[in-house]
Amino acid sequence: MNALSATPSTNAIELAALRSDRFRIEREADWQRLEAIVTRMEKGRLRRIPDEDLLALPGLYRTVASSLSIARETSLDAATLAYLEALVQRAWFVVYGPRSSLTEWLRGFLGGGWSAAVRGIWLDIVVALAVMVAGVVVGWLLVSHDPEWYFALMSREMAGPRVPGASPEALRATLFGDSKQEGMSVFAAKLFSNNAQVSILAFALGFAFGIPTLLLLVHNLALLGAMAWLYHGAGLLTDFAGWICVHGTTELFAILLAGAAGLHIGRAIAFPGERPILQASAEAGRRAALVMAGVVLMLVVAALLEGFARQLVDDTFGRFAIGGFMLAGWCAYFFAFGRGAGRRP
Repeated sequence: MNALSATPSTNAIELAALRSDRFRIEREADWQRLEAIVTRMEKGRLRRIPDEDLLALPGLYRTVASSLSIARETSLDAATLAYLEALVQRAWFVVYGPRSSLTEWLRGFLGGGWSAAVRGIWLDIVVALAVMVAGVVVGWLLVSHDPEWYFALMSREMAGPRVPGASPEALRATLFGDSKQEGMSVFAAKLFSNNAQVSILAFALGFAFGIPTLLLLVHNLALLGAMAWLYHGAGLLTDFAGWICVHGTTELFAILLAGAAGLHIGRAIAFPGERPILQASAEAGRRAALVMAGVVLMLVVAALLEGFARQLVDDTFGRFAIGGFMLAGWCAYFFAFGRGAGRRP
């Protein structure tokens, strides 16, 4: 009985092995050719690869991927499956993976790609800037008409001593005398998190034709206008402007670019022109994503300036000097540097 019962099992194993061997023999030439090409490309030997092999690479990849699919469905031996899975994974990185290293990408990004993307959304930047300026004016006018609007724009917890009716001395104390504060790195991290949330929201809300982005810009800048009105009433507007200027020329610039990137996507969806909507939004999305990658860098710089430079520099002139230098640097980079690079969106 044992010998008879073992015979069908033995035959099944032999049939499976035969099927696996036949499957490999029929397709092994393509597998080996693809493996040889991938190995040479992984080693950086592109010049040694014949043109016909480079042209055949996509077709070979699809053939081997199809072989892997068949092998999985027919439950071929584990060794064949493991070999095909590893080969397909390696070939995928060669065919579809990134063509440059992180260092090369950063060189292209900072060497003109980012600035070209910013120049590519210049119209949206103009619109976002006008909306931000309008937001400051709206905030000023609202609180000058009714000071209770101040607390509608800013929570009492966040306001602290910066409230309508506060004495000039109390308000002045919020602008100066912070050079001996401790834990400024933690403060900078919190500020970075807050500013990043505003910028990401301004960008992400652009898909709704840019309208929520505009409203968000107005709301955030209305708060700045309300605070400017408060310090103006105490005769400290210039000092407040210097206090903001240290980090604001970078932080507000970053928020401006984030809002403009969101508007760029919304405008492409609302007015695609002769292009299909999907194509227009995809092109706008790639350009806007490049801008947003730089916005993150700007927010890191702004957080460092706000957490350290503004605390360590305790006079208005020095704060204006730092903020003015940063603004000039950003403008020079975006609108004068790398004009020969990054023409493609």
